[in-house]
Amino acid sequence: MPTTRDTAAPLDPPPEYQALQEEQPIHWVTFPNGTEGWLVTRFDEGSAVFADPRMSARRPRHDNPPGEEPETAGDGEGGLPPLFVMMDEPDHGAYRKLLTGKFTPKAVQNRLQPYIDRIVDEHLDAVAAADGPVDLVQALCLPIPCLVICELLGVPYEDRDGFHGATEQMMDMSNPREQRDAGAKWLLDYIGKLVEQKRQEPDSPGLLAELIRIADEGNTILTNDDLTGIGALLLFAGHDTTAAMMGLSIMQLLTHPQQWQQLRDEPAKIGPAVEELLRYLTIVQFGLGRVAKEDLEIGGAQIKQGDLVVVAMPAANRDPRAFDDPDMADFDRKLTRHLAFGYGVHQCLGQNVARAELKTVLPRLIERFPDLKLAVDPSEVPMDTHGTNYGVRSLPVTW
Repeated sequence: MPTTRDTAAPLDPPPEYQALQEEQPIHWVTFPNGTEGWLVTRFDEGSAVFADPRMSARRPRHDNPPGEEPETAGDGEGGLPPLFVMMDEPDHGAYRKLLTGKFTPKAVQNRLQPYIDRIVDEHLDAVAAADGPVDLVQALCLPIPCLVICELLGVPYEDRDGFHGATEQMMDMSNPREQRDAGAKWLLDYIGKLVEQKRQEPDSPGLLAELIRIADEGNTILTNDDLTGIGALLLFAGHDTTAAMMGLSIMQLLTHPQQWQQLRDEPAKIGPAVEELLRYLTIVQFGLGRVAKEDLEIGGAQIKQGDLVVVAMPAANRDPRAFDDPDMADFDRKLTRHLAFGYGVHQCLGQNVARAELKTVLPRLIERFPDLKLAVDPSEVPMDTHGTNYGVRSLPVTW
């Protein structure tokens, strides 16, 4: 499986994907941990995999370091217990039904947008007050998603160093499994204690307390383990992914001044621009896997029951059959959909929260710092090549 990006074009997927798309879009490969399976690099075939009920979300991990045995859904994601995102129907749907209403665009607008507006302005004030170059990862991209997910869940923000450190430990695929599992255990223990604490405080704010109250009414499927697993999943996924996407988006705009200027001149274009950035930058660098529940055929490939099938989402979102000039970020593109959040019944639950953060941060950053620029050469921006999500480790800027 190609995993190395061209250092001269760090925001593009590994160049080998283009050849795979042309020659064999569903290709039998060896994944980094030695597991074998199918790699899907085209958009239509990737969509078909995500939408096919014969594909199970209970899959082994395919992105572990070389030499490690694959984890299975029974082991859980990165050492976590089985999570609803790795369940099939009807179990997955039962959990999803409990949560979906909390993440609609209207729910995000009413519940979170005023808070996002306030904290973004406060952090931009702090950047403006700084003397000298500022690392936007530390000043903006990490704290904003952390604060938002803490507000949504009712998690104390002062604990951020602990859960962010545990998330980094867990999501860095260059770490041995024991170290990643230790990060997951820290996170589970933390959320488990928080669940118990919130049970003693029935009027606590936040989604976690709401779910506890629903569970205590005795009319749902939620157990203590479920509450802990859901809380841990939303906490680590809710801040790590958006932080990565925010950092890459700012880097893209700073290295393409005409796009920065376009959003400065036409701030109303931020909605289409964010969708295009999600497509163009797709942060899930190792793709998402499924396992065939029966023999089937997709895109001419004869897939056997039990085969692992991984959709390379960065490649699928650059498929020239689905997008004109796919390697160009075009904010005027008439984009109908992309695979940045997956597709089908397992499409990312928190996508509207991520959109709200990006659509707030980017235009306000441009408005507040119209002359912002990188403080180093783009080639010197350190990229996160070992995480489950692709991103920048730091983004020093000046103005």
